[in-house]
Amino acid sequence: MPSLKDRLDTDLKEAQKARDTIRVSVIRMLKTAIKNREVEKIGELTEQELLQAVNSQIKARLEAVEGFRKGGREEAAKKEEAEMVILKAYLPEQLTKEEIESLIDKAIAETGAAGPRDMGKVMKALMSDVTGKADGKLVSELVKEKLSSVS
Repeated sequence: MPSLKDRLDTDLKEAQKARDTIRVSVIRMLKTAIKNREVEKIGELTEQELLQAVNSQIKARLEAVEGFRKGGREEAAKKEEAEMVILKAYLPEQLTKEEIESLIDKAIAETGAAGPRDMGKVMKALMSDVTGKADGKLVSELVKEKLSSVS
């Protein structure tokens, strides 16, 4: 399976040939964000870090959509939503709520978490399994819920 960076290069060429301006724009923005992270890190990003870059781009679009809607700018919100659809195509298949809960149970058992104060430990253990595959906010809420019932 090609790496995310290879896939972006291929998709960019295809989008340019098809004159798909929105896809070209989104892919270029994503490649720039990745490049900036590599400069900060002073090295190549792992696949997990690449997925985090995609996620942060999606999150930025989500916030922009909310802002545009509050400001009554529906056209701009629709453009941001279209960009989010393109970005989401670069994420792996999303985990179901049941799969996330199963991973949380496993992480709680591995870390020996005994209550809400151990949330950091559990989240750290979970991140490698859920990055790019689940919404961080949802994971955090489910962990908090599970840890509250543990204590």
